[in-house]
Amino acid sequence: MGINIFNLNKQTKFVLTGLLFGSAVIATIAYVSINDIQNKMDRTYSEFAQLMTGTLAIQTAGFEGLPTAQKRDVLAHESALLIDRNTDISYVEYKDKSNNIIYTSKKDFPVDDEDTVVNVSSPVIHRDKIVGYVTVGMTGKGIKLISTATKKSLFGIFILTWLTFAIILLLNMTFMSRELKKLYEGVKQIAIGKFGYTVESEHMQELTEAFNDMSNVLSKYEEQNIEQLTLERNKLEAVLMSIINGVIVCDNFDTVVLSNSTALKMLDIEENQFIGMKIQEYIDSHGQKCFLDKIEEFKDTPLNIIEQKPIEFNIEAGKLTIKAMISPMFSKQQDYVGYIIVLIDVTRETEVNKLKNTFISNVSHELRTPVTVLRTYIDTLCNNGDDFDEETKKEFMQTIDTEAKRLHSMVNEILDFSRLESGNINLRKEYSSIVDLLEQNINSIKILADEKNIKINFIKEEVPTVPINVESMDRVVRNLLSNAIKYSLDGKDIEVCVKENKEKECIEFSVKDNGIGMAKEHLEKIFDRFYRVENAVHTVKGTGLGLHLVKMTVEKHHHGTITVTSEEGVGSTFTVLLPLVIDENELA
Repeated sequence: MGINIFNLNKQTKFVLTGLLFGSAVIATIAYVSINDIQNKMDRTYSEFAQLMTGTLAIQTAGFEGLPTAQKRDVLAHESALLIDRNTDISYVEYKDKSNNIIYTSKKDFPVDDEDTVVNVSSPVIHRDKIVGYVTVGMTGKGIKLISTATKKSLFGIFILTWLTFAIILLLNMTFMSRELKKLYEGVKQIAIGKFGYTVESEHMQELTEAFNDMSNVLSKYEEQNIEQLTLERNKLEAVLMSIINGVIVCDNFDTVVLSNSTALKMLDIEENQFIGMKIQEYIDSHGQKCFLDKIEEFKDTPLNIIEQKPIEFNIEAGKLTIKAMISPMFSKQQDYVGYIIVLIDVTRETEVNKLKNTFISNVSHELRTPVTVLRTYIDTLCNNGDDFDEETKKEFMQTIDTEAKRLHSMVNEILDFSRLESGNINLRKEYSSIVDLLEQNINSIKILADEKNIKINFIKEEVPTVPINVESMDRVVRNLLSNAIKYSLDGKDIEVCVKENKEKECIEFSVKDNGIGMAKEHLEKIFDRFYRVENAVHTVKGTGLGLHLVKMTVEKHHHGTITVTSEEGVGSTFTVLLPLVIDENELA
């Protein structure tokens, strides 16, 4: 890249101005000198003409006394010789003392008046008397030649001086251009961030040393600054990445400039795709630009209102329900620089709310049915009991008892759920026989199995006692057995097995039915509270708390595990593992 020397700096412009000014001064001096020389030469030339005329006057005085005709011939001869020998003489003219022309060379040597530039006359003195006059006309050719030569010489000297000065200046400027080009390249490197870049120069050492010192200082400052910025950024990223909620930072132009891994995971998007994109362009799982309307609403709302009440809304991202909150972001000088979007995973809460609503609806319906039946049968017996025979009354009383037990069971489930969910209950345990507990429940529930022509096969081994809370574990076994009967088809057997799992140091028992089974998508949620599987076959009423209470009792309060395997149309198997040894502080 070249450097325009006319646009370098003020110093260069000053030097160029000096060149022009110096040229003008030299030209002026030369002009004055030539005029002065010309004037001196003109005076010298006049003096020369005067001297020549005086010489002729003296010579003419020597011809005084000759006859006029002879005198004229002599003067004509001398004049011819003089004119032939000297090109500066245009004519010679002799006059007597009365100014009568004795002889003039103009007749023998015709000349134009323009050829004569100087006319000089001298008196002819003979014996102290003026006897005539001699006039000489000078052409000025000699002086002209000398003047022309002088002017040419001075002009040549002027041109040579100017060229020398210009060449020296141009050489100096070329040198300066080369040196400044090095500095220019150095400045370019500094401008693009290459601090520490140095230049070398043998002729501009002070300037290059100052530049190199500046570059080194900038390099050290950059290193310190980068270290500080890196440290602060690492702190920020560490804090940002440790936040359990998703965080998205957008600048004033809606461009995503920062995002933690939680937000990327929630929105199911890669960092290289997300960073740098407009937040409004993000598309959720429904194919909608879920941020678009809310960002516009945020921008249309005054900042003082947004600061007090951030905009909140929910979006769907895959299987997640995410609560988003938009808040403005300000610099230390309180200048608005963008906004922050906080993402909170509320999938669980949303599902729980849905389940609670379903639970309330189910419980209301389930409670309404037995209460309605009880009221109807009791009201009928009270008002018309005397009209019924004993068998009818007994049938009414059995129905009332069945509905009362059903109502009692539902209320107990709700109370147990509330009690076990509180977290501050500590079930005291004692070593008991799980085989006896299973046999008791099988015998007590056999009447329900008989109603559907279901046979319960109990496969047992000799197993040691286990530390359990008998009341809560009785509820677990009863729930699993009753569910197996509820969801089994008529005439299908149920299998109950118990054995010792020595590898895991626990007692293992399972309840297997041959009923309607469940699809795979329900297995992960079957133990969730309020969750119920609804399909064309499943019409059994309930609160949706039974299996949740079973899981909580086994895992939370007995430190065991419960799992389920199922195949739709084939049946389900629930397996419980209970540890043989627990903390002594939990024993009664």
